[in-house]
Amino acid sequence: MSGLCTVEEALAAVLARCRALPGESVAVRAARGRVLVADARAASDLPPFDSSAMDGYAVRAADTPGRLRVAGHSAAGLPAAVALGAGQAIEISTGAVVPGGADAVVQVERTVRHGDDVEVEGVEPGDNVRPRGGDARRDDVVVPAGAAVGPSQLGALAAAGVGTAVCGRRPRAVVQPTGSELRPAGVDLARGEIYESNGTLLGAQLESAGAVAEVREPAVDDADALRGALVHGLEADVLLTSGGVSVGEHDLVRTLLAELGVEEVFWGVAVRPGKPLFFGVRDTTLVFGLPGNPVSTLVGFELFVRPALAALQGAADPGPHYLPGRLARAVRRNPGRDDLMRATLDDDGALAPLSGQESHMIVRAAAARALVRIPRGDGELPAGAHVSWLPL
Repeated sequence: MSGLCTVEEALAAVLARCRALPGESVAVRAARGRVLVADARAASDLPPFDSSAMDGYAVRAADTPGRLRVAGHSAAGLPAAVALGAGQAIEISTGAVVPGGADAVVQVERTVRHGDDVEVEGVEPGDNVRPRGGDARRDDVVVPAGAAVGPSQLGALAAAGVGTAVCGRRPRAVVQPTGSELRPAGVDLARGEIYESNGTLLGAQLESAGAVAEVREPAVDDADALRGALVHGLEADVLLTSGGVSVGEHDLVRTLLAELGVEEVFWGVAVRPGKPLFFGVRDTTLVFGLPGNPVSTLVGFELFVRPALAALQGAADPGPHYLPGRLARAVRRNPGRDDLMRATLDDDGALAPLSGQESHMIVRAAAARALVRIPRGDGELPAGAHVSWLPL
């Protein structure tokens, strides 16, 4: 693509080149955060038998209200009690099998026990009974292909007897920071040097997106050294570089990627921060050249890399998943680029952009809970204006 892409154009170009990775069987207990690539189906009816929703007495609704003879007890985890006869009740606990002949349960609070008899209030057929298969039938789809597995999905899979699920393979990603000025945290800096932070930032973002991350030591601004680092990174499913994609004398990444056979899909997105973002492909490897400023890296990952990783894992809706919100104060719009402003959430839920929106201000960004998208245009958006935002 020539010229600046819109955010939508860039995202569409990225997702069009994502091919889901092969599936693998994963124990359900280990599937949190993974994406299913095959429907997970119930191993049995759920519940697997008619069960009681209450502590009380299993009865025939036609015998209520009235005084009934207690003929036995049905407890959770035990086989069904004897079948119920006319004029009888069976004491039952929550989750226990409803005995044959019973069609309702009277909760214990609506009964009075008299030795071997119990006086019960009236109920209707089906009251307080969880019917067999009421939640799911054997072979029903419990969680469909393309869904991400969170706590509620894990609970559903376990309850339905699903021991393993077929999930998309976790993408292997290499992070390659670049820049001769970069030094690790904990050492003293010489004049002109800065601490390297993008590798740490991207490693954390990759892991939160389900990828297996390899964060490399920074490569200096030397063509031979950087070429070797890029060759290694291109063996992964995804290569993320940080820095070196602008137009300066020492910005070597784009040139070297082209020499190594990477097809440039686009360079430059109409977004602030993060304009000089590169995306390309070589065979099945996706290559993102992220800007060196850390907030630009943060934003570029959330807008483009995280959705790509979701798509690689088979997600039906890879995102990004914006939430609706409103501004706590007026903000000026950028006529040429969409702004992704870092913001906090007020007590009433309004989005309050932070002071210090420059792309190098990662410490200011640490206080943010949201990336608020301010569409490009003239003038300003007033306080209370409806906007979309991404959680941080």
